Amino acid sequence: MTATERPDARKIDRYEAPNYLARYRERQGNRANGSATGNGAVADPEAPATKADSTPLYLRRFRERAATAAPPAPRVEYGGATFTPELAEATRGKEIAAPMERRASEKIICEISIIRHGITQGYSTDAGLTPMGGWQAHRRGHELARRWDSGDKVRLVCADTNRARQTAEQIYRGATDGLQMWGHDVELSEPEPIPELRNFGVWTPDGLRDVTSAFRQYQSTMEKLERMAAGDRPRWLVEIDRFYRTQLGGADPIEMWLTIPLMYFEPPALCVRRFWRGFHRLIAESPDHRRIVAATHSGPMRAFATWAHGYDPGEPLNTEEIRVKLREGGQTAFVSYRNRVTEVNVPPPDEFPAWES
Repeated sequence: MTATERPDARKIDRYEAPNYLARYRERQGNRANGSATGNGAVADPEAPATKADSTPLYLRRFRERAATAAPPAPRVEYGGATFTPELAEATRGKEIAAPMERRASEKIICEISIIRHGITQGYSTDAGLTPMGGWQAHRRGHELARRWDSGDKVRLVCADTNRARQTAEQIYRGATDGLQMWGHDVELSEPEPIPELRNFGVWTPDGLRDVTSAFRQYQSTMEKLERMAAGDRPRWLVEIDRFYRTQLGGADPIEMWLTIPLMYFEPPALCVRRFWRGFHRLIAESPDHRRIVAATHSGPMRAFATWAHGYDPGEPLNTEEIRVKLREGGQTAFVSYRNRVTEVNVPPPDEFPAWES
């Protein structure tokens, strides 16, 4: 009898076959018996997906766990607040909180979270986030949702760049997951880009450009001038070349922008006033929104923290946060960044110097 005539020619016989091979043969046999008898038997969840059931294995297992999951634990009530046991477990810490009487006297009407974008793919173009940057923003949104209370209305805004928009989108997804996990009923708006949160700008012959966009124009113009080797360098080009050569030399270009007057760069004070103008506008448009989440860039954030605390606290990390608590009347606010809280006088919305005139 030849190999092709043997009924078990394709069968691999192994002495003490491994467990994975034995389970594979068992699944194949169960599936064959079920289809042969036509008794409508349910396929093994570990069996490969067939044409009749193309649902991925992870999704089928997730649905099985959800169907057999235990009922949710009862909510906990303490101090007039109701929360889930998961939230109580996640918020354990050594934080020293102010007494309830002190919190009531502060009369906070709006809390603003200014957040830097996640890790980006690069700054030579208007690039988006890396997978790690997206995960950072998702985690930040998850943590923000833990601080919100049921009934809050949150407005999510961002700068009009790819890295800031993608950060806001991932914050939205993470916050949505967190609200479901913590059991909070919060109204969260879709991400919305606003012009007031843009990065600091550089004056060019084409007008005021974002510093990243100005860098691209700077590179192309410098390449052209070096190739032609003719004519003097424009003064805006000399200044932005000085800015980026500071970074190439290992120094901090943002520190230079904060401390040395630059003729063609947007002043740090203007960035702070621009942020406040945007916050005033958002509060006026949505007076019932008690919270604002703003995804933006590190340079204006650093200028904001320097203005509030009176010293440069350093470059914010990716998805690091500056918290602003606006008090009743809109004249004062608490600004907290890196374990320091400062009460500041808020510039009124109708006072905005014409810096560019």
